[in-house]
Formats: sequence, structure tokens, C-alpha cells
Amino acid sequence: MGAPLENLRGDYAGMASDWTVPQHCDLYSDEDQAVWRLLVQRQHALAERYACDEFLAGLEAIELGNTIPDFAAVNTRLEPLTGWRIVGVPGLIPDAAFYDHLAHRRFPVTVWIRTREEIDYLVEPDLFHDFFGHVPLLTNPVFADYMQEYGRRGVEAGPDVHLLARLYWFTVEFGLIRTEKGLKAYGAGILSSAAEVKHAIESDGVERVPFDATTAMNRPYEINRLQNTYFVLDDFRQLMDRPAMAKH
Repeated sequence: MGAPLENLRGDYAGMASDWTVPQHCDLYSDEDQAVWRLLVQRQHALAERYACDEFLAGLEAIELGNTIPDFAAVNTRLEPLTGWRIVGVPGLIPDAAFYDHLAHRRFPVTVWIRTREEIDYLVEPDLFHDFFGHVPLLTNPVFADYMQEYGRRGVEAGPDVHLLARLYWFTVEFGLIRTEKGLKAYGAGILSSAAEVKHAIESDGVERVPFDATTAMNRPYEINRLQNTYFVLDDFRQLMDRPAMAKH
């Protein structure tokens, strides 16, 4: 195996004009693969207990395994389902580029994976967060349409883009949904974190608010701590019924 991808973290030198980079699967080291397996085993077990059925179905559809996924191979399974593809990026990218990718059914996934020392806390999203947390629900037609529409609104948002950032935070990253099996998680920030998933579903010390787009867009959030507010859907179709979002 090749050297770890730590040296590629934040390396934007080889990116294309749309901020994408090749994945280079052959460069993932044995340690990178070991970290992936550790994360998948832990979070998959938690997802089976705390995630909504749509997320679990997505994990099965993309054939999540014990090795770091090859983005090209994943796209052969994902694209026929909803028209979405994943593209490699070196890390965080500008809002304009991110929204443009979403508007064209391309989801940016970071190519590097965290170290073992960062298993429980990471400053910025890595491959595991982006892939395990986000990609499964892109197999769901309703959620997939929402993500594209969100991207389109982001392209058009102008000075109101910060409102959309809040909506993304409280839905795509930290959303909950009520189901016949009880309260479940669908947000990537919840399902990719061992601490957050238990906190979001089981903690008595948090606020769980019925989803409303206007309220979510006007609610500040904190990045570097467990959340104290979660918005709760009754159905994913609520995401597509948001007149407040259409105004921005």
C-alpha cells in the first residue's frame, strides 16, 4: 500500500477549476484502511439502532464495506438510482462551488481520512463524515431532490446565503425524523458521530423542535459542541414544502 494521505489534507494544488481532485485509491495506507474499518464498524452498529430506515436502505444500496470506497465504483450504483454522483475534493471548498455541485447532482466528498488520534473529534469534515454521513440518503429520491433544490437556491441566494447555511445545518447535518419505530436520525453530523447520535436521540437536555424552514434559518448554531437544538421532520417530503426557502 502507499503512504498515508495525511500529506494531501488541505492540498489544493492539484485541483480542477471546479475544486475537484482525483481520489487515488492506491495511496490509502493500511492504517487509513484500519481507521475506516474502525469507524464503519462503530457507526454502522449505532446507525442500525438510531438511523431512519431510508438511511439504512442507502447504506445497503451503496454497498458500504470494510475498505475505503472507490468513488467511481460507488457512482455506478448511485447514479442509476437518483442521478447523483460523488466527486473528490481536497477539503472544504467555497460556498459557490459547493452549491454548484449540488445543483448539478454532484456531492463533494473529501479524499483524505482522519487519523486514529482523531477518531472521536475532527475539526473539518473528512472522507468518513462525507461518505458515511451523506451519501446513503442520496439514494432516496425525495432527499436527493431536496439536495439538488437546496443547491439551486444556494446558487441564487446572494447575501442571504447564511440563512441557507443554517437550514443545511439543521436538516442535512443534524436533522431528526419521527417514524413508526420512534425518533430516528438522518443528519450526517449525527450519524457520523458516536457521541452526537446518542445525545440527539436519548438526551433529556436538548430541545427537539418540529421542523419549520423559517425558524431553522433564523436559529443560530454552534459548531464545536454537541447540539442543544434539533429540528424534527414527520416526513422527508416536508423538506420540499418550504415557502420560506423559496423567498431566498
